[in-house]
Amino acid sequence: MAENTDTATLTIKGKTYELPVHSPSGGPDVIDIRKLYGQADVFTYDPGFTSTAACDSTITYIDGEKGELLHRGYPIEQLAGKSHYLEVCYLLLYGELPSAEELETFENLVTNHTMIHEQMHMFFRGFRRDAHPMATMVGVIGAMSAFYHDSTDINDAHQREVASIRLIAKMPTIAAMAYKYSIGQPFVYPRNDLDYAANFLHMCFAVPAEEYNVNPILSRAMDRIFTLHADHEQNASTSTVRLASSSGANPFACIAAGIACLWGPAHGGANQACLEMLKEIGTVDRIPEFIARAKDKNDNYRLMGFGHRVYKNFDPRATVMKESADEVLDLLGVENNPILQVAKELEKQALADPYFAEKKLFPNVDFYSGIILEAMGFPTSMFTPVFALARTVGWISQWKEQLADPQLKIGRPRQLYLGEMARDYVDIEKR
Repeated sequence: MAENTDTATLTIKGKTYELPVHSPSGGPDVIDIRKLYGQADVFTYDPGFTSTAACDSTITYIDGEKGELLHRGYPIEQLAGKSHYLEVCYLLLYGELPSAEELETFENLVTNHTMIHEQMHMFFRGFRRDAHPMATMVGVIGAMSAFYHDSTDINDAHQREVASIRLIAKMPTIAAMAYKYSIGQPFVYPRNDLDYAANFLHMCFAVPAEEYNVNPILSRAMDRIFTLHADHEQNASTSTVRLASSSGANPFACIAAGIACLWGPAHGGANQACLEMLKEIGTVDRIPEFIARAKDKNDNYRLMGFGHRVYKNFDPRATVMKESADEVLDLLGVENNPILQVAKELEKQALADPYFAEKKLFPNVDFYSGIILEAMGFPTSMFTPVFALARTVGWISQWKEQLADPQLKIGRPRQLYLGEMARDYVDIEKR
């Protein structure tokens, strides 16, 4: 807990209460209201919890005004440019960058746990062929607690560690299997001679009938997508994982809850919504029409993939993602893909339009990640599973941090009740 540096005075019905104020490493001060209900018999009202700090954390810091994202103090631009996903995983999990020996040990540990229990294959066959891959992932990840009994005791530090490695290692396998199942192709087993991102691409796009070699540019782009989505502070899905964890639920159930929350179009589904918008635009000549609609204050239409709820200046992840998008499109081209043609031209016209600059509506990470995934050949239904794969380490890091917090209590938000008060039951014949 941050040190008390000041107090805030609150007066209710003529009575005054002194509330501690905590000063964080970065960001606004926090008024501590934990004792307010007991002292004053009042709740605070904050729909969406947008002004409420629900926990202490040392993992990720965001400054939306500056366009800054730090993992354990390291800027995301440096991590995405100089590091790679599994090293960032180590950083998020353990708090420091690993030595060469520590990183090698960690990478080997993850690599050697990528296979899933063979009986879990039967779960996939229980889903309809047209099931959304996210529906499949929610079910299969939740079912891991039925197969890995030796890593469900949250009070055992060793079991927590084993569960963490298993989830990071097996999530790409499960996501790839969900994809393969949805398109009717056989599952492709993980390979220990490939790195994390290349292994995922191989499991998604290889077939038994022929050799498939992962292009290093695509592998690097995928690794960057993973890195840029690894954690993002107390967002909706992370808060869901923490809330589930506060009840003492096992780690697989908690991560399944996070995946379910991430599925929403306002959260993890944003890059899918972006690609659907590009399909709606259809052709380059229609772009001015949609830009005009976005600028019309009487039209509630908005361009998906532009602006961000937290970042008020620019999304620092988008700068790095744009580099990857340019590399991938240079490699694969856009000539035969009208969606990618629309994306490139929309980006160009929006960045040149003073309206978007004034409103700070710059392309965000979802815009560019959607373009990359589309170019690689992923259907839009796989965009959110890829996001879930990447965010798993963030969820686990937040889960582990919360379990180690001596102040941990089961989550119990309050409400502003506006319904009927006590009234007598009326027999049905008198209604």
